[in-house]
Amino acid sequence: MKQIFLITCAAVLLLSCGGCEMAGGEDGASNEGKGGTISIMTWNLQALFDGEENGAEYEEYLDSAGWSGEKYSARLNAIAQGIDHLEQGSPDILALEEVENARVLEDLAQGALAKYGYRWSFFANNPGASLGIGVLSRFPLSRTRAHSFSNSAETTPRPVMEVWVEPQGRPLALFICHWKSKLGGDEATESLRRASARVILRRLRETDLQGVPALIMGDLNENHDEFYRQAGAFLGALIPDDPQAADLAGFYDDSDEAAQRALVQKKQADFLILSRKKPPVSSYFGPGATVLYSPWESELQDGSYYYKNAWETIDHFLLSESLFDKKDWDFEDCTVVNVQPFTNSRGFPNAYNPRTGAGLSDHLPLLLTLKVQEP
Repeated sequence: MKQIFLITCAAVLLLSCGGCEMAGGEDGASNEGKGGTISIMTWNLQALFDGEENGAEYEEYLDSAGWSGEKYSARLNAIAQGIDHLEQGSPDILALEEVENARVLEDLAQGALAKYGYRWSFFANNPGASLGIGVLSRFPLSRTRAHSFSNSAETTPRPVMEVWVEPQGRPLALFICHWKSKLGGDEATESLRRASARVILRRLRETDLQGVPALIMGDLNENHDEFYRQAGAFLGALIPDDPQAADLAGFYDDSDEAAQRALVQKKQADFLILSRKKPPVSSYFGPGATVLYSPWESELQDGSYYYKNAWETIDHFLLSESLFDKKDWDFEDCTVVNVQPFTNSRGFPNAYNPRTGAGLSDHLPLLLTLKVQEP
């Protein structure tokens, strides 16, 4: 029998995590949303290693390959220059994937991005892993946790980070992710992406999150339309609110609503249902389903990652129903940052080259805006 563990860690337990408050900068350091709005960016930074070799780096980031502290500093400055070019201004919260350690967050917040007032940070990673996930925020971070999943054979490669912010006294739960890649095969690696989805589902269903607006964000390594790209051959961690998907998952209509809810809670164990509806509700999975709104379903175009001559939509914001209830924080808009210097001259992600020091990242950021709803 397999043993399954859902592991929740505070800042210093089991996982390599770090959280801190840092000195504020000169701009944007207020703990209140600007003009009743807050902005959040998620961005995979494509292997942001620091300038010191510790044995866990990729080959191209070793001293012997020409990597150095000077290249590291130049890269931090290039990232800052990209954020300087954002038409909407610097985001209030930066969710970052593929960051080596907490020091990188500190170097960004106190150095290249110091003027933007990111006073709070949190970093999480699994022991021994090369790259983790982090967040920089103008708002105080609370309930900083890192959740992971293990069974007798597998562990999710990176934890799911959970942090809460409370701009204007209105709580917001953020889940920052970098799920397992497809290296090794789409279907073969799906179990670990579904394991990460299981972690998120567990938290969304727990009492302390009921009614609290929640955002899932990051590089999920799965397209919003993955079910169709795989011709409905298997269930992924992200599936559409679609009758074919519901049938494959073993859902059926039951005239007894209580029985239907119990079935949904049991069968929706490790996948997230995506909807284009605002608020997100299920048409095919019945009452009790946990459904999230994906901006890719209706308002975003092309993709955030370009692979084998095709766009992919593997970077995400997924929004809970409470972000559409006209109370507290509500969804305003979401965009792909597909302008230079984030893109190259052909309009594709401006991938970083550690040999030459050119470029930013092979992923484009997504930028989300929430607006406070006054009573």
